[in-house]
Amino acid sequence: MIGISNIIFLIVAAIGIGLFVWQIRKIRKNIQLGRDLVLEDNPSERINKTLLVAFGQQKMFKRMLPAILHLFVYVGFLVINIEVLEILIDGIFGTHRVLGFMGPFYDGLMAVNEILAALVIVACAIFLWRRNVTRVPRLATGVEMRAWPKMDASIILMIEIVLMFALFAFNIADLKLAELRGHELAGAFPVSSMFVNAFGADAGTLATIASVGWWIHIIGILAFMNYLPSSKHFHIIMAFPNVYFSKLVPKGKMTTNPAITHEIKAMLDPSYQPPAPEVDAEGNPVIQRFGAKDIEDLTWKQMMDAYTCTECGRCTSVCPANITGKLLSPRKIIMDTRDRMEEKGEHPAIFRPNHYKEMGVERVETTEEKTLLRGYITPEELWACTTCNACVESCPVNIDQLSTIMDLRRYLVLEESAAPASLNAMFTNIENNGAPWAFPASDRFNWADELYLPSKN
Repeated sequence: MIGISNIIFLIVAAIGIGLFVWQIRKIRKNIQLGRDLVLEDNPSERINKTLLVAFGQQKMFKRMLPAILHLFVYVGFLVINIEVLEILIDGIFGTHRVLGFMGPFYDGLMAVNEILAALVIVACAIFLWRRNVTRVPRLATGVEMRAWPKMDASIILMIEIVLMFALFAFNIADLKLAELRGHELAGAFPVSSMFVNAFGADAGTLATIASVGWWIHIIGILAFMNYLPSSKHFHIIMAFPNVYFSKLVPKGKMTTNPAITHEIKAMLDPSYQPPAPEVDAEGNPVIQRFGAKDIEDLTWKQMMDAYTCTECGRCTSVCPANITGKLLSPRKIIMDTRDRMEEKGEHPAIFRPNHYKEMGVERVETTEEKTLLRGYITPEELWACTTCNACVESCPVNIDQLSTIMDLRRYLVLEESAAPASLNAMFTNIENNGAPWAFPASDRFNWADELYLPSKN
């Protein structure tokens, strides 16, 4: 029978789910600030990649210890959510363990849930230790890893531990109440049964503990769900579409600018007809920018990359430029893109502050220009990149850091001619001589004459 507690539950659930949907819609609009990009080719290959990389955690297992710990948390998240479905049904209709009719299947499901919940607690405790005590360098260092990113990770881990303990409190109290009432509780509880006497044998106290544990668990999940869009943990949602839309061509293959491509084709073939220029809603020609200066010049996929970043630092830890002490951090490039997108878009994160507005923390010196380039990311960072794709290869959720770096560098070269002096000299030589060297084609084999022709003396 539906009572006042069920009505309260409906209101809480509606608020939690409604707020989450509102945040997702805002994030979707932020992603749509980027340029159009069609990624609908090879759906079978994309599905296969999603199953291997996103669902199968394929790239995580390059580092075995964190991979195993992450697997416990990941599988626990997937399986325990089945019990969350039961809690939602019980909360709405006033039932109690409504899925218990499944018999042996339900027994097995509850047993797996309990084992996974215990493993989640162990894994989260080890992750907290690694972040805050042993301080794994890639998780604790870097100009981008200021107070908020470090605190965010610890908050997530502590919330997950609290949620699992609340679930155990509910199961232990419920199991003891069933024992006192002389009936068998549906399900198997290998962990809770070891602590069945932990809360005593008073029925009133046990009922209160069970109720509190149940409410903390479900309210905690709703609160955690609304914390996700402001957290690095948002990757548990974004990883799947991001991997699906990831790059299928070889990593070393660079994109070309369509406007330049059409111009070259027209130069080489006078009969070639370039497509009509794009126009906006008012019929005015859309200005073609070469490269990217701000987030509107990036694609929606690059925006999605920014929201998918786990801030794990694997990309930066393998970056040869970063290892040798240069300013470049691929993780910072992605985090900067997200910060600028939220600054300019409709959805500033509810909980996450802008990294560069944290007081008293050193940062890479940029200008006051309100753009992604120079306002967040400096040319020095971009030119440190060797385009080796180590960051792309190491990312467990298939983020393409290099594409953003290359688009920003293209703007520097094509729009501002702001490349380093050595590159500008090379560009001039290619334009004038058809080669990177500062002498004409007719002189290119002079070295052979000097080496192999008989001396005039």
